[in-house]
Amino acid sequence: MNGQPFARGTLVAMLFGGLVAFVALLWSLGHAAPDANNGGGHAGGRGLNGFAALAAMLEADGFEVNRSRAHDPADRPGLLILTPSADAKGSDINDIVVRHRHVGPTLVITPKWFAMPIEGDDRAKRGWTRIVGTAPPEWPGFADDVAVKLAPARGWNAAGSRMGRLPDPRNVLSGSGKALVSLVRASDGRILAAFVNDSGSYPALEQFAGTAGPIGGNDPDLYPLVFVFEPDLLDNWGMADRATGLLARDLIIATADGRGGPVTFDLSLAGLGASKNLLTLAFEPPFLAATICLILAAAAAIWRALAGFGPRLVPGRAMAHGKSALVANAAALVRRSGRLHLIAPPYGAAARERLVLALGLPRGRAASDADTAIDRSAQARRPGLPSFAALAARLSAARRPDDIVRAARDIQLFEKDLLR
Repeated sequence: MNGQPFARGTLVAMLFGGLVAFVALLWSLGHAAPDANNGGGHAGGRGLNGFAALAAMLEADGFEVNRSRAHDPADRPGLLILTPSADAKGSDINDIVVRHRHVGPTLVITPKWFAMPIEGDDRAKRGWTRIVGTAPPEWPGFADDVAVKLAPARGWNAAGSRMGRLPDPRNVLSGSGKALVSLVRASDGRILAAFVNDSGSYPALEQFAGTAGPIGGNDPDLYPLVFVFEPDLLDNWGMADRATGLLARDLIIATADGRGGPVTFDLSLAGLGASKNLLTLAFEPPFLAATICLILAAAAAIWRALAGFGPRLVPGRAMAHGKSALVANAAALVRRSGRLHLIAPPYGAAARERLVLALGLPRGRAASDADTAIDRSAQARRPGLPSFAALAARLSAARRPDDIVRAARDIQLFEKDLLR
């Protein structure tokens, strides 16, 4: 039996709906990340200790600014700005820094503030924070040759007689280390920002620092590493001061060596890491090949479903209803077994027994005697009928299926004619 359970439009709608739902699921799994404006010290934070103002300023200046939640931001080109939390693992920071230094410049901002979201104040906007304490970070496994210290200072100064104030002069974080070249100092001479003097050549940073001449080496494959120990030079609280904001802009440009490439703010080390978007991951090596194969297989399946010849064949029941179907199934079983000739003698014997009972003849006789009695009774009742003995003998002698069927049909007709 042929039929078409669903219209073509229904099938297309089902396939399209399933595809859209699957893509939406992958997209939602990749974007199920916590809100970045949570009062933390990172590029998504809009509180005093956050760096949202710095990111917004760079975007306004024409920089391509990215906020990365990926757990491995080291391979992103351009300037990478790390804002690790105080409890971040030093080994994680070191791994990112070491790898990115052969990709682009790296700037690490050390935290000092403990901040809490403002609650119970209707005037406070979402993400605003209040400062509740200070403490220098401890990151064993990263820059172990650099020490940090909290102490009072009246303000900051840089080369070219640049100077400015700090929002909280009582708690100023500074750093010290043999390989550090000062970029910004406190009023008492402590280092607030510096770059690492190594085998690389960083002319823009050397000019910003006001060094007498070139320092370091000439490795063209090594990019600079800059520390900003005092976060108020770059955070939202410090950026409220115009001089500090201009200093932050110039420091970023010098770190990027005057290049106009992208600037990436890492959020993973601040506790906002997220898994890679599954939808994006499906179109990146090594999964791209599998994705292409799946797309081609789906396209082939859709084409085959829509380009079929006529309606689909609907299979019938394995066992039909009713007695006639039962007989047909039994006959089909015998025919498929190839033993049709074995049922001829039993069929003749069954017909003989029915006739003996119907005619009231004595039972238990031999087949030849019963056939003779049936023939005598047939001639008496219906003269002109063929001999039952001859029909039974022809059925027993038949071997081909066609001969067996014809002989059985003749016996059936004999029985009907005799007993009607």
